[in-house]
Amino acid sequence: MPAVPPQVLAVDLGTSGMKAALVAADGTVTGWAQRPLPLRVLPGGGAEQDPQTWWDALAAVVADLGRDHPDQLRAVGTLCCSTQGEATIAVDAAGETLTPCITWLDMRGAGNLRRQFGGFPAYGGLSVRRIARWLRLTGGMPSTTGKDPAAHMLLVRDELPHVYERTATFLNALDWLNLKLTGRTVATADSILTSWVTDNRRPGDIRYSPALVADCGIDADKLPPIVACTEVIGTLCPPAAAHLGLPETVRVVAGAIDNTAAAVGAGTTADNDPHLYLGTSSWIAAHVPAKKTDVFAQIASVPCAVPDRYLMTALQATAGANLTWLKEKIVEYDDPLVGAGHLSRDEGSIFDAFDVIIPTVPAGANGVLYTPWLYGERAPVDDPHLRAAFLNISLDTNRSDLLRAVFEGVALNTRWLAGAVDRFLGSPVTSLTITGGGARSAAWCQIFADVLGIEVRRDANPVAVNARGAGWIGAVGTGAISFADVPALIRHADVYSPTAAHRARYDEIFDIYRDLHRRLAPVYRRLHR
Repeated sequence: MPAVPPQVLAVDLGTSGMKAALVAADGTVTGWAQRPLPLRVLPGGGAEQDPQTWWDALAAVVADLGRDHPDQLRAVGTLCCSTQGEATIAVDAAGETLTPCITWLDMRGAGNLRRQFGGFPAYGGLSVRRIARWLRLTGGMPSTTGKDPAAHMLLVRDELPHVYERTATFLNALDWLNLKLTGRTVATADSILTSWVTDNRRPGDIRYSPALVADCGIDADKLPPIVACTEVIGTLCPPAAAHLGLPETVRVVAGAIDNTAAAVGAGTTADNDPHLYLGTSSWIAAHVPAKKTDVFAQIASVPCAVPDRYLMTALQATAGANLTWLKEKIVEYDDPLVGAGHLSRDEGSIFDAFDVIIPTVPAGANGVLYTPWLYGERAPVDDPHLRAAFLNISLDTNRSDLLRAVFEGVALNTRWLAGAVDRFLGSPVTSLTITGGGARSAAWCQIFADVLGIEVRRDANPVAVNARGAGWIGAVGTGAISFADVPALIRHADVYSPTAAHRARYDEIFDIYRDLHRRLAPVYRRLHR
């Protein structure tokens, strides 16, 4: 039997589940295990998770890997995490958790943000002077929706002062896992980004800006030290080694948040090579050589894992979440789709069901349109009031029409975003890699090719993209490969070309879609007063 190559235990903490994989330096994913995670949606725009459930789920998935792939697990010498971003956890001086994780969906801190950073003249409730400084130093600015740590920390400071007083450090989800793994408190260059307190003008030297820290409203000593994504931050501390059943000699590489890891895991480490990630949310991202910001489209190039490069990221709030909502809230209790799996599960049976239904409905969903704004939108507009809607339903409309309309609505929203991405990159995107759990649907991949009008290459193992990215970041951190090696290692399963006969139809529908946003946005603002 050939020797098992060294393995990276790649951890992928998403909003819907904890996943882990055994990844070799060539990108081979040998094992895969996962556990679902609950999300608490609270009145007033709250959305929280319990970090202890992450830690317990991590032990469970590592145990699963050990049962199914004992030789590969014994070959693990490195551990590296990819996690959801824009999350906030307060910990005390002993590293104990003081708050639930305030997730990237949580909008409760929007008012706290405006009170901290207001002033005249203002844009979106934030001082124009401050906005100019954020853009110059960081490349971005806090979301006025309150969905990032800049607002989360102020929420804790203002609404939970007794917790704030006991807080030693505010950590992102990635940072909290690394603390549990090594006992060391650090942030990575990408996990700290949306605290909006760093000077990002030199990609190889991301550091705190004294001016931004002084103005952020949070005590400077509550912010963690910053390290590179590829830094080996230590080995497993004894409690973590015992919890996971791994030796204390396993090295821990700092890792990255999900969009950074996916850009590596998709094999798109070369300049201006984009990928589209389809998960609970979605994004288009590409590595670029320069720091740049499109304020109006909410797109920026920000610090990432690849040295001397930035990652252009254009984020949309909900993608696969629309399918989960359709399955869990719309179909009947005895419907076959109910038992067909979940977006984050590996068997993909729900996508088999979708792929049978979708092709039976013509392009355009028999006139039904869907806007996929279940929880507001981030780009190309930043608007927390937008909501999802079906339009043009008639007595002839059936569930299959509604299902295709949801798939097309997400693709139309991506086309809207893609126009801003083209302008940002300076030339039209002519092809992209599609990855993430939603890419398991062949019908959806074809819809994206048709709606975007470009070639779409499907990742051969799209559900493992974040874990594969974490594996490659871990392999780079320990010197096994370089980021320049990555594009030659990625494997594509299928290539989807646009269907010429559908182009005119989707062009017309897209014009209507844009018009719907212009007309509906004021209505949603009135409804949410």
